[in-house]
Amino acid sequence: MSFLEVHDLKKVYTSRFGTQKVEALKRVNFSVEVGEYIAVMGESGSGKTTLLNLLAALDRPTSGTVLLDGMDTSKLPEKEVSAFRRDQLGFVFQEFNLLDTFTLEDNIYLPLVLANKSYSEMSAKLAPIAQDLGISDLLKKYPYEVSGGQKQRAAVARALITEPKLLLADEPTGALDSRSTDELLGLFSEVNKKGQTIVMVTHSVKAASHATRVLFIRDGEVYHQIYRGNDSNEQLYQKIQDTLTVLTTGGEIA
Repeated sequence: MSFLEVHDLKKVYTSRFGTQKVEALKRVNFSVEVGEYIAVMGESGSGKTTLLNLLAALDRPTSGTVLLDGMDTSKLPEKEVSAFRRDQLGFVFQEFNLLDTFTLEDNIYLPLVLANKSYSEMSAKLAPIAQDLGISDLLKKYPYEVSGGQKQRAAVARALITEPKLLLADEPTGALDSRSTDELLGLFSEVNKKGQTIVMVTHSVKAASHATRVLFIRDGEVYHQIYRGNDSNEQLYQKIQDTLTVLTTGGEIA
């Protein structure tokens, strides 16, 4: 059994008075093995952000299932959803989502504080992560005192400190300059090599070229996928670029 399984996932949004319906996802099927690094790509409005929200249990599907390690997340009672997200999932967002009134350290600790962990346990968990991410000397600083790349490193630390089964990233390089982007993608690759499963939604061909597999969403469905195999980042980049060209021109992939 795969670690993450998505079966016949469908999401329909209905307007307030029920006069209009938008089918954001139609029939989405795919699976993810432990330790995979998946990039999800597609044009704006293709359904990729909706898919991420369903994987994160931030929204419920109209029909279909999302199984995470055998658990149907769409069937979780509302009172258990927040704890599930906190304990099983890690999140990295484009805008960092750090609290300016908290130090980086306190921002990183937040999910463990909510889980009632002791300070000694939190400190022990953070030390090796901060060392790996190169932010040990920044922990007492506030978000407004550090660069965008350093903020994103803190956000990654916050996502990893709960030891999540699945790391979800939504345009994680979108607010970063080229140097910080390279650093973050390098960190993601290192984290993945240590066994962390990652699903990342991105518009960036460069970001996607670091993944082990790329899924392409078109009109609410998984249209195509590319496996890295033995390809270098540069070779995968070109394959992604070629596929996106076909997608945007409305052609068919041979």
